Amino acid sequence: MIAQRCPVVDGELQVEATGDGPPLLMIAGGLGSAGSYRALAKRLGSDYTVLTYDRRGHFRSTDRTTGPVSVSTQADDARAVIEHAGLGKATVFGTSAGALIGLDLAARHPDVLTGLIAHEPPLITLLPDAYEWLEFAEAQVNACEKGDLIGAFTQFVGSLAGAGLPELKMVRLPNEEEWSYLFTREIRQFYSYEADLVALRRSRVEITPTAGRDSRGYYHYRPAKALALELGQPFAEVPGAHLAPQRNPKAFEAALRELLADLT
Repeated sequence: MIAQRCPVVDGELQVEATGDGPPLLMIAGGLGSAGSYRALAKRLGSDYTVLTYDRRGHFRSTDRTTGPVSVSTQADDARAVIEHAGLGKATVFGTSAGALIGLDLAARHPDVLTGLIAHEPPLITLLPDAYEWLEFAEAQVNACEKGDLIGAFTQFVGSLAGAGLPELKMVRLPNEEEWSYLFTREIRQFYSYEADLVALRRSRVEITPTAGRDSRGYYHYRPAKALALELGQPFAEVPGAHLAPQRNPKAFEAALRELLADLT
């Protein structure tokens, strides 16, 4: 694995590269950690040059801005990672918020993508009950602003298929700064994000919306199917639930390899 620092507007990203072959950029959701993909990236490295990075403001990456961090800013960051690596174009895989960033990248910077696999994007603006989920996000922000970070964490993790809540007898939540950054600066932007469907159709980027079969019925499963219909692209169901790329990299690798092969 090779670690690099990638300069971006008002910050610097920690980037990891492993393997050899066609470039594959993997954009993390949740707390935006490159480490969440480490096992999966290692498995895929036999056939791909896999790029991962800590999203701005998380872990080893920096952010000198204040206030909300837009999805478009994060898509610009993703483009910077591809260009910094000097690999021309890359196929992109993103899960959860990382899938939203991938969609914005495809809409606004299609010249750096060869294809996109969007795993369970929380694109709730495509859902008939979108207002309920916007309120859900607002409740987490409010809890965090009132000092109840564990309450915000509990609401968020409890909504994810297969996540499972840990024992909450701790005095302090692990990765407290990252969770606070997510709830106070990112989550409103993620949940309110509206994909530019016209730009995505015109981009000619092949996009495969996917969701885990164990996520059926959850809010993060339904947008993938709705997006596939909007774009006229195939929807693919893959093994596991929302955190399958991190929790079960072996099973997820097999499914992801099939999807990647279909893009080439």
